[in-house]
Amino acid sequence: MKSDRLLSILLLLQTRGRVPAHELAGRLEVSVRTIYRDVEALSTSGVPVYAERGRHGGIELLAGFRTDVTGLTADESRALFILAAQGAHAALGLDAALGSALRKVMAALPAPHRPAAEVTSRRVLVDATRWKGGPQPAVDLDVLQDAVFSDRRLRLRYRHSGDLEAHTYTVDPYGLVSKAGVWYLVADRRAKPRLFRADRVRAATVLPDPVRRRPGVELADAWEVLRRQVEERPGGVDVTVRVRRSRLDLFLRLNAATLAELPEDYGTSDWVVARLSCGAVREARTMLAFGDAVEVLSPPEVRADLASTAAAVRAVYEGD
Repeated sequence: MKSDRLLSILLLLQTRGRVPAHELAGRLEVSVRTIYRDVEALSTSGVPVYAERGRHGGIELLAGFRTDVTGLTADESRALFILAAQGAHAALGLDAALGSALRKVMAALPAPHRPAAEVTSRRVLVDATRWKGGPQPAVDLDVLQDAVFSDRRLRLRYRHSGDLEAHTYTVDPYGLVSKAGVWYLVADRRAKPRLFRADRVRAATVLPDPVRRRPGVELADAWEVLRRQVEERPGGVDVTVRVRRSRLDLFLRLNAATLAELPEDYGTSDWVVARLSCGAVREARTMLAFGDAVEVLSPPEVRADLASTAAAVRAVYEGD
């Protein structure tokens, strides 16, 4: 709706200051010509907005102009009170600020929407942490936040998974991402996106040098590239297994991340065939946890690796 778009433009200009017309068009998924028509409509309605053309131009509100926007719909009001990952606010030291902000939002809501928003906050809870995720090490995000918000470079002492020693890196941070309760720093190293788990950072120092991000790249852009790299790793191993039907539910839950396709169901058969995509042969060793309830059918190298691993475990328990 045009009214929603005009409100979005007004909020973006109040938050960002001068914004290029093409950026507004991209965010709102309309043409640049439509944006200029909307700006004219805002100006006609009394909003002091103007456009400057040229290389460094853009659309901007008159300096000092602010408006108290209360045009929230009922669904928008409810959505504000469904907050994911409460632990994320605590990790950032923002629990108290969150509570204060919600009280202010509640006071500013149109009176008819307040009861629904209040009920929503009591009836819907989003917890982004996984079941049985195990104890998580304490993560100090203060220095990482300082670098992110001050637009400074960051020197890290970082230990990769499987490494005994930490490595030193100088990075250009884009921001922080909380993924299923785990915090990650998204940063460029030598102009290429990298992902650093916050709980593997052994030391961090904010440098005086300004950050050197790639032009036009935002946190969401860099995160999307890294997320795809993790989820679509090339060169994996396709593994076919058969699973006892009595253990199928547990098997599917524990292997959801590597499941390549839904298992073939042969009716009332005791066995169900499933296909996994593992990053390496050794990753299939998790099948041993199911004992004789799971058998790897292919490829041969995975069967051989499981057999040798099982023999090594047997030797441990049969030894003196």
